[in-house]
Amino acid sequence: MTYKNDIRTVMTLDAGGTNFVFNAVQAEQEILEPIVLPAKAENLEAVLTTIIEGFRLVENKLVHKPVAISFAFPGPADYENGIIGDLQNLPFFKGGVALGPMLQQTFGIPVFINNDGDLFTYGEAIAGILPELNAKLEAAGNPKKFRNLFGVTFGTGFGGGIVTRDGLLFGDNSSGGEINRVRNRTFKSWDAEESVSIRGIKREYANNTGLNIASCPEPRDIFEIGMGRIKGNQPAAIRAFEAFARDAADAIANAITLLDGIVVIGGGLSGAYPLFLNTLVKEMNYPFDTMSGKPIERMEVVAFDLEDEGDLASFLKSSSVEIPIPFTNQTVFFDPNKKIGVGISRLGTSKAVSIGAYAYALSRLDG
Repeated sequence: MTYKNDIRTVMTLDAGGTNFVFNAVQAEQEILEPIVLPAKAENLEAVLTTIIEGFRLVENKLVHKPVAISFAFPGPADYENGIIGDLQNLPFFKGGVALGPMLQQTFGIPVFINNDGDLFTYGEAIAGILPELNAKLEAAGNPKKFRNLFGVTFGTGFGGGIVTRDGLLFGDNSSGGEINRVRNRTFKSWDAEESVSIRGIKREYANNTGLNIASCPEPRDIFEIGMGRIKGNQPAAIRAFEAFARDAADAIANAITLLDGIVVIGGGLSGAYPLFLNTLVKEMNYPFDTMSGKPIERMEVVAFDLEDEGDLASFLKSSSVEIPIPFTNQTVFFDPNKKIGVGISRLGTSKAVSIGAYAYALSRLDG
């Protein structure tokens, strides 16, 4: 589904712990200069007033009346009913705040709230990596078409979202795609996010250099050190991202074993993919041992690095063969090789979330 030619307008919000960034989307494009208001406030009333003020400022700049409000907001939450739970970065949201119903009554239009990982994945499915990849497969003469997408975000935390042939998968408690709660591959009593995050990379670099975690460089600097662009302990930087990649790969492979689809990576750490993506894909394909001593494939599918030219060419090439239909003189085509790809966001995380919020609102309005 695409909304490139849809003239309806949806108001959006990027709700961070520091700032609220408001905008409006039409035809899969942000149409205003972002309106930025501080997220910090003295009490809940002040936070809610800021959110209403931001949407009012957007509404006043629009030529046509918006058809909906749609945005990502941190959880835990009951997204289906627009109720926000106990937030760490916004401590006034305690015991449940009916944010969606409040905005719906204030503006008189439908309001849709969702998880940023879900909307990021939906945006990439609608206008990012999924249509791009399917177009490349068609151009290569490969009849394969992908309809399922698993999105992960690497940053302060480890987020996820799932798009299936039927649309976004939420779960029955607004908790679908919460990959951060997968068990940590390296530290068995931890969740995966302790390693697949900014703090995970800093911890590994500090451990490999003898630095105190408080004086450890930020991941963007560790990446530059690993690439040899600035001074620092390059082997330690490379090892930090490799450890990050192995733990991320294990969590993603567990998810893909159940989902079977393309993987798209976003978030603030995604730009460091030259140091982690190849290791991540290799780890996803690394076989299990068995009691018999004969290894078994880690997944029923083989993962390909979509940012690597050789891997991408192999992924796009059709391996279909023609086989006979028994007791007839007819044949059918069969592809014995099960492939998935792992790539980096094509839209950029923020834009993908915005387009995802827009497309999700229109899909709900259209039934």
